[in-house]
Amino acid sequence: QVQLVESGGGLVQAGGSLRLSCAASGRTFSTYSMGWFRQVPGKEREFVSAISRSAGSTYYADSVKDRFTISRDNAKNTVDLQMNSLKPEDTAAYYCVAARADYGLKYSYRYDYWGQGTQVTVSS
Repeated sequence: QVQLVESGGGLVQAGGSLRLSCAASGRTFSTYSMGWFRQVPGKEREFVSAISRSAGSTYYADSVKDRFTISRDNAKNTVDLQMNSLKPEDTAAYYCVAARADYGLKYSYRYDYWGQGTQVTVSS
């Protein structure tokens, strides 16, 4: 069992930055691929970014590429999402996710555990 707790959300102006953090419980963090999804009410969950178990591979949605950076620290059981040049369309609830799988990480069904979410609001 893995528990995920996100932090770092908030209100920011367009063009600003936020850093989301996710703390994971358990001693098997390094065996999970990690990622972030986001969701706006009334819309489907959207893949944002993912990182492999060893941090050797990272993946990004086209909409956030070159603006967001995902990283992980297996010694601290954390995964972060640095978000720069934020846009109003980045407004959403952001969810930290963990997957036993190490492939197909753009698909929500690959993930076994989800955090409770943290709200990011970008004002224009």
